[in-house]
Amino acid sequence: MEYKDYYKVLGVEKNASTDEIKKAYRNLAKKYHPDKNPGDKAAEEKFKEINEAHEVLSDPEKRSKYEQLSNSYQAWQQAGGNPGSFRWEDLFGGMGGGGTTRVEVNDLGDIFGEMGGFSDFFRAFFGGSMGGQPRGTRARTAYPQQRQPAAYQQEITISLYEAYHGTTRTMSMDGRNTEFTIPPGVKTGTRIRASGAGPRDSRGQASDIYLMIQVSPDPRFERKNDDLHTEKTIDLYTAVMGGEVQVETFTGNVLLKIPPGTQPGQVFRLAGKGMPLLKSKGKYGNLMITINVRIPKDLNNEQKKLFESLKGT
Repeated sequence: MEYKDYYKVLGVEKNASTDEIKKAYRNLAKKYHPDKNPGDKAAEEKFKEINEAHEVLSDPEKRSKYEQLSNSYQAWQQAGGNPGSFRWEDLFGGMGGGGTTRVEVNDLGDIFGEMGGFSDFFRAFFGGSMGGQPRGTRARTAYPQQRQPAAYQQEITISLYEAYHGTTRTMSMDGRNTEFTIPPGVKTGTRIRASGAGPRDSRGQASDIYLMIQVSPDPRFERKNDDLHTEKTIDLYTAVMGGEVQVETFTGNVLLKIPPGTQPGQVFRLAGKGMPLLKSKGKYGNLMITINVRIPKDLNNEQKKLFESLKGT
């Protein structure tokens, strides 16, 4: 099966802006429109391909999810996959018989919503047309869909540390092991899907497996969206005079500069030290640090005199 590189279809770079994509689409659509090429089957197919590419790349959410899919395909190709004989089973692991199924894409079943009427590239992956037509294409004949077996769901709990770094879980079902790759940045409620790795129904069709992610609390950090929140206690001298303190992160300790006159409850932000963003590779939230100041309880006479001298300042 032919893998679709939508950037090549429209003749744009992968970092092309939305305006550049729309401009390229308009120019190509005018050139290959069926009204300008009556009876030209090649132009008609090209026009459909252009519309399909534009439908994906012009929508930020669809484009983001398509790029996730592309990354998985490129990794498969670099591992020795043959593009000339590309199958989805190769990309996501063997779906039948024994062995291990490897899944590396988050919630693939929802990847393009209700897009439909597209190429074999989509139909092979989504199990047929799912309603709707690409903008600018003509109506096509609808074919009856085969009933899909019910999906199997399993809830699993991972630590916040695992949610930060990513992890794996293996499930055994019907004599097959399915290894789920849980990407960095998942949250409670994230679904991880393995297509065709579940139990088989009476017709021999295998169902899908969904892992429902639960992220357990961490004693050191509180997660709020993609930011992490923590507290750091410093001594009174550091709060008054300033200094540096070590702050724990999921990638090791870092130094936080404390300016003179820091107040109890003051919050500092370490940019990029929060959780990884699930759909934005290389991007991270922030680490928010609330300062607590340790007040000495037992003072000797000399220390008391020192504080007396500071009274009123």
